[in-house]
Amino acid sequence: MEQRHLGRTGLRVSRIGLGTLTWGRDTEEHDAADMLKAFWEVGGTLVDTADVYGGGEAEYLLGRLMERLVPRRDLVISTKAGSVPDPGRRFDGSRGHLLAALDASLVRLGTDHVDLWHIHAYDTGTPLEETLQALDIAVASGRARYAGVSNFCGWQLAKAATWQLAAPGTRTRLASTQMEYSLLQRGVEREVLPAALDLGVGLLPSSPLGRGVLTGKYRHGTPGDSRGASERLAPFVEPYLDDTATRIVDAVTTAADGLAVTPLQVALAWVRDRPGVTAPIVGARTAQQLTAALSVEALSLPDEICRALDDVSAPLHRYPDHDWSTL
Repeated sequence: MEQRHLGRTGLRVSRIGLGTLTWGRDTEEHDAADMLKAFWEVGGTLVDTADVYGGGEAEYLLGRLMERLVPRRDLVISTKAGSVPDPGRRFDGSRGHLLAALDASLVRLGTDHVDLWHIHAYDTGTPLEETLQALDIAVASGRARYAGVSNFCGWQLAKAATWQLAAPGTRTRLASTQMEYSLLQRGVEREVLPAALDLGVGLLPSSPLGRGVLTGKYRHGTPGDSRGASERLAPFVEPYLDDTATRIVDAVTTAADGLAVTPLQVALAWVRDRPGVTAPIVGARTAQQLTAALSVEALSLPDEICRALDDVSAPLHRYPDHDWSTL
């Protein structure tokens, strides 16, 4: 698999990442083992997790698999901290919480460092400089090699990245930002992606298949074994089952038929090769799903197909998202 630099850093990662959101919850150990081995065998390196995935079980499971299945040195492990199971406070970006969460993640993962550590979300109750100081401490202490953020809007990302750049050599440059991005969710193109490109921050798209909808599996109903049929995950999928999404999925399916490939491959290739994107994170539930996603490596979409998909999925951008002189 092709490797790409993460933002303006020397870290190289596979251009498709493996997500572990369902590990230890919906994905059992033998399926996770099959996925990790298949991913590693084709040259995949970037594995993304978080301290809250499966209540910590995803990290435990990944740690066990690295111990007996795939060498730790062959993987780029990314994890996140900052989300908390507290209905009164969803995010905790305090220095104390973040560093304690990182230490707990290292124990679960069975390693002395992570390659990439993300702040899971912006915490309005903590000064940003305090949150960012946790990144500096983590990197300076060797517990993390690189640092990034997740779910920061445009101004939050720009503020954080600029703060870090203001003191080169003492503050850790942001390597990445992880955000939802797909043909069904192009909101990052308004301000997040331009900020990331300007500041040299690599984008790691989550849900690159539109929460599974872009595979076409929901075109004629809701499969019984899908997320859309799950009581817990149905609300996650439902926003992408409207008329707008239907038009986009139909266009993806038409493109796939014309290229003799699958809608999954078309949708994933589109987001993988967008400007500023380093590596989409694919959250497969089974090894079969992951194998289907990994088959996109040899596919590059023709320019006319990209333009057609761009047009049918174009988000509404008006002032001040675009240069006012063009409006």
